[in-house]
This record gives sequence, structure tokens and C-alpha cells, in this order.
Amino acid sequence: MLEAAIQLLTAPWQYAFLLRALIVAVLAGIMCPLLGVFVVTRQFGFMGDALAHSVLPGMVLALWLGASPFLGAMATAVGMALLVGYLMRRTGIGADTSIGVLFAGFFALGLILLNVAPTQSLKLDELLLGQVLGATWMDVAMAAGLTLIVLLVLGALQRDLVFTTFDPFGAAVAGLPTQVLDAVLLTLLAVVIVLALQVVGIVLVISLLITPAAAALMLARNHRRAMGLGALLGAVAAVLGLYASYHFNLPPGPVIALILTGFFVVAAIWKSHQAHA
Repeated sequence: MLEAAIQLLTAPWQYAFLLRALIVAVLAGIMCPLLGVFVVTRQFGFMGDALAHSVLPGMVLALWLGASPFLGAMATAVGMALLVGYLMRRTGIGADTSIGVLFAGFFALGLILLNVAPTQSLKLDELLLGQVLGATWMDVAMAAGLTLIVLLVLGALQRDLVFTTFDPFGAAVAGLPTQVLDAVLLTLLAVVIVLALQVVGIVLVISLLITPAAAALMLARNHRRAMGLGALLGAVAAVLGLYASYHFNLPPGPVIALILTGFFVVAAIWKSHQAHA
């Protein structure tokens, strides 16, 4: 019986493509909640969904030019994030309006390019549901490098980002460069969303970004602990999702999203019980 259990646990990792998928999924599962805590606190959920959709024209153009769609998605997402921040600062247009206008424009442009571009390398179903099982070692290396960059930036600026999140006016009075910090946060958000796209796709990227962060915020007592707990929940869901994908022949992205939803439900029940205890 012990031997059967060991076989059950180790069987998936004899395949290189599953091992690569595991690394990318775990990295995305860690990174997304770290930024997701800021997204939930600032009520930027719509921003995350918009960034996920806005990468389509960059991916199509990258493939058209013979470059990596990963790089095209990264450039477009960062550009979209910075453009939203610029419009909010310079025009006085509200965040939701700025995001909505750019989200629709970028996604519409991507759909048009998808129809006219002379390439069939980008499959719409993979874009919508993720393609983590097709990750290459180059994808793994890029994901690891981006993860390291995000961790270093968050480690250096975490206190200032938290201050700006909870008291932007106080942070400005204290002399913090709040506009720069907002731009950094939006850029980091774009980076982790591109990572998440490969794992769960456009349709479910918001689940990897928001759901573990929201669950962690209900369970943790402070912002720092919520970030750590959210990252743990994201990593666990990534591992369990790939196990389920292998043993039950299911798409990993939706399974990971469903597991995260289960974590959120458990956290909500626990929070409700604590409130009435």
C-alpha cells in the first residue's frame, strides 16, 4: 500500500513536460497572490482582468515577427498598466473608466490581428484556458527570472507599497513618490499576470490573482502574513491541480482555479464562524 501511494505521488514527475509545468505553475501560484493582496486591498480586480485580455495584440505581433509570444505579452501588459496609470493621473478619468476603455481597445485590436496575421501558432483555446503543459525550459527560466525580480522589488519596496495602499495621502505628505510606487505596482502586476496566463489562461487568470489573496486576507492578521499565506495557497493549488490533471485527465488551469475557489469557501466559512463565536 505504501508503494502504491509513493507511485501515485511520483508518477507524474517522470515526464519532463509535467515537471516544467509544475515549476511554472508553482511560481505563478506564489507570485500572483503576493500582488493579489495589493489588488484586493486597492480594489483593482477589474485591472487584473483587463491586463489579462490586453496582451492579445502583443502575443499575435510577437508571433508574426518570429519572437516569443511571452515577450510580446509582457511588453503589452506593462504598456497597458503604465498607460492606465498615466490616464488616471493626467486626465482625471476614473480608474474603472480608463481600464474599461483601454481593455476593450487592446482586446479588439488583438482579435483583429488574430484574424489577419499570417500565423496559426496562437490557438485561441490555449490562450483562453492556458497552456502550462506546453511550457519549455526557456519558459521555466524566464518565469524564474521574473519571479526573482518581483521578489526583490517587493522586498525592497513592500513597506512603502503598503503605506501607499492604505494611506496614499499620508504617504505623499511623508515624501514618498506615490506615483512612482503606483507605476511599479502596476508593472509588477502586469508581470505576474503574464505568468498566470500560461497557467490558467485569460478566462481564469483573475482566479489565480484574486482568490488566494482574498482567502488569505480573511485568515491572516496583517498584510505581510496575508501575502505569505496567499502565496502558500497558490502554490498548493498549483501542485494539487497538476496531480488532478495527470490522474484524472483534466485541464490543469480550470482545476487549479476550482481548488482555489474551494480554499476561499473554507476561509469564508471559518471567518463567518469566528465572527459569530
